[in-house]
Amino acid sequence: MYKERIQAVLDFIETGLKAEMTAAELAEMAGYSLYHFYRVFQSATGMPVMQYVLKRKLLHAICEIGQGRKKIDVVLEYGFETYAGFYKSFLREIGYTPADYLRKFKAKRPYRINLFQEERIMISHRKAAEILDLWGMKNEKITDVVYGENGEISDTAKYVGDAYVLKYTNDPGNVKKAVSISRALSDAGFPSPVIVPALDGSDYIRYGELYCFLTERVEGKGVPASRIYLEEYREKARYIGEIVGQLDLALAKIDVPAGEADILKTVCERAIPELKDVIPLEPCFIDRYVNEMGRLFTELPRQIIHRDLNPANIILSDEKWGFIDFDLSEWNVRIFDPCYAASAILSETFEDGNEAKLAKWTEVLKEILLGYDAVARLTDAEKEAVPYVVLSNQLMAASWFAGKDRFREIYDVNVRMTRWIVRNFDKLKMF
Repeated sequence: MYKERIQAVLDFIETGLKAEMTAAELAEMAGYSLYHFYRVFQSATGMPVMQYVLKRKLLHAICEIGQGRKKIDVVLEYGFETYAGFYKSFLREIGYTPADYLRKFKAKRPYRINLFQEERIMISHRKAAEILDLWGMKNEKITDVVYGENGEISDTAKYVGDAYVLKYTNDPGNVKKAVSISRALSDAGFPSPVIVPALDGSDYIRYGELYCFLTERVEGKGVPASRIYLEEYREKARYIGEIVGQLDLALAKIDVPAGEADILKTVCERAIPELKDVIPLEPCFIDRYVNEMGRLFTELPRQIIHRDLNPANIILSDEKWGFIDFDLSEWNVRIFDPCYAASAILSETFEDGNEAKLAKWTEVLKEILLGYDAVARLTDAEKEAVPYVVLSNQLMAASWFAGKDRFREIYDVNVRMTRWIVRNFDKLKMF
């Protein structure tokens, strides 16, 4: 019952951000006493109600400013008395000046929060500081983690100063797995996040319902997907394939608990049935997928893989490289990692109808696989399975994004992208 009430409040806040509102008015709308409303709202969203309202105002305002509207007009509309007041609030709540934010990131219209579609983790900088006190870092500067090419703000991490990252989740299993993998890789000298023990020596801590850990920040920036297609794109893609191969060689040597995935079962039992109305597959194509992928699947080498090699998780600098975010790592077919790295680049740059660019992407895919093969040596079954694994990944991704308002834009892109992959399936044969 409380979710329905808080969701109604969230919807009201979203549509009325340019109007004045008080906690007492919102509590009355929800049918709670003010005291109880504060507790229920913060439990549902992770933030005090008026701080939540302020952050939504800031994110909507910076989006409109980024789209070219006059700064003072925007901030006045959202209830700030002066631009200086907006500036101070933005710096305090987001961790960047407005100009710095717009220079570094895409100002994207914030998605509507829907408590029924996904669990939300939103913690204020004040709460992050309380958590960091367990590492003796309460007074360090805290900034939001923003992914530059799409403007998304992370729900599970914050930067701490210039050298650290605070990670948090409701899932203790994911924390234990990410910590174990990161520690095993860094102990072996592999470029990955180094775990920073808390003051009591723990690798991670529980803070209320959150499980948190701190890592050193891997030097460099995520792969800029849009730049892959520029000059020397083959060399860039080959390099990505080689370092992903190095990662999987390192992961194969570690032994940590990780769930086992069955992508063939997931595609056949969930993804294809759920997507049948938006990605209709001919019966003969489904039969081909089931028969050929079924034949190859048992022959594909399995190990712990990263599982989430989107461009933001592949970190490059002038002289170094590394990987972050092992939260989703699992026991899976190892060829999934290089195929995912390639399809994630396509997902962030997909232009339906731009056949020249799409043809270039097939070259990117090929070079990533060739780079991977030069390091990790693909088996004959893996080479043959490339188009099937790429398609499996896309069907699972589109199925996962379906019905989630936050990911509507990504879902639409992935549906169109998957249709293109089906139409051009045989062009994905790399060997």
